[in-house]
Amino acid sequence: MEKYDYEQLVFCHDEASGLKAIIAIHDTTLGPALGGTRMWTYDTEEAAIEDALRLARGMTYKAAAAGLNLGGGKTVLIGNPKTDKSEALFRALGRYVESLNGRYITAEDVGTSETDMNYIHMETKYVTGVSVEYGSSGNPSPMTALGCFRGLQAAAKAAFGTDDVSGKTVAVQGVGNVGYYLCKQLHEAGAKLIVTDINQDSLDRVVREFGAEVVAPNDIFGVECDIFAPCALGAIINDETIPKFKCKVIAGSANNQLREERHGDTIHEMGIFYAPDYVINSGGLINVAVELEGYNENLARKKVENIYNIISTIFDISKRDNIPTYQAADRMAEDRINQLKNTRSNFLSTERSLLSK
Repeated sequence: MEKYDYEQLVFCHDEASGLKAIIAIHDTTLGPALGGTRMWTYDTEEAAIEDALRLARGMTYKAAAAGLNLGGGKTVLIGNPKTDKSEALFRALGRYVESLNGRYITAEDVGTSETDMNYIHMETKYVTGVSVEYGSSGNPSPMTALGCFRGLQAAAKAAFGTDDVSGKTVAVQGVGNVGYYLCKQLHEAGAKLIVTDINQDSLDRVVREFGAEVVAPNDIFGVECDIFAPCALGAIINDETIPKFKCKVIAGSANNQLREERHGDTIHEMGIFYAPDYVINSGGLINVAVELEGYNENLARKKVENIYNIISTIFDISKRDNIPTYQAADRMAEDRINQLKNTRSNFLSTERSLLSK
């Protein structure tokens, strides 16, 4: 906590419901910490704590780079999401979230659902990702894909001198939720699609609707393309895949695409234009942030489309300072936090507006 300047770590236990959870709040300089509740069968409590801390810090950078007045936090819930869920469990967690008085806002994550958020909502207003009747905007995938598409266009402009992707070949890894909507926008913009996925139904859909070419999962890294869009697993930029790349741009929605930071250095030296994952895939977070003030779809779309400008700025910083784009994104986020650190204290009051209008 001292090394990365975390603010708070909360241990939550409720014997009656079986609740064992950890809430990590990394930084609230910009506003209340926002981050989802992840339910997982952790081997040890130490592993759960480490995951909560790592994910909370990642949310700080994601929100700061997206220009949001939000900090970073995360909840990890120790348990099996298939067998250990109950109304009592999530309502108990909701009471702990409520006790933080607005310093932390939770949402869906791996292993949790809209129904789980509805139970939390019974105990606290500091939750998003609930059912539509409670004010949610519904499935966030289209907004995440819109931000990814706009970020991809910005990366294309940095690499090719134009953001027009008509005639460009884009290899998309993963065509489920976000990947499907990204393919839709790329197809409408005139791009040629080469796709892969482990789900045959998903592949059949993009072939039928967008005329995509299909390759085997292991072959997607080496296809001849202009842009590679990873929209599935993380850590796909690594020692094994980098020698196979035949693209000029990497821009996709997958989380944690670099297996190690040195891999970001390598592709930078190769002249590949990489759009940092936590920035280009922040459309869902931006959409959720708009929900907190009362959802307005037009405002949400406008803010998500601004990812184009954010990615462009990152490429400008990378070029100016001769650093890889992943470092440029971190620098931009850290600069924004540091600029405001001296003008406002940690977020403690629920009376303060959650977001700028």
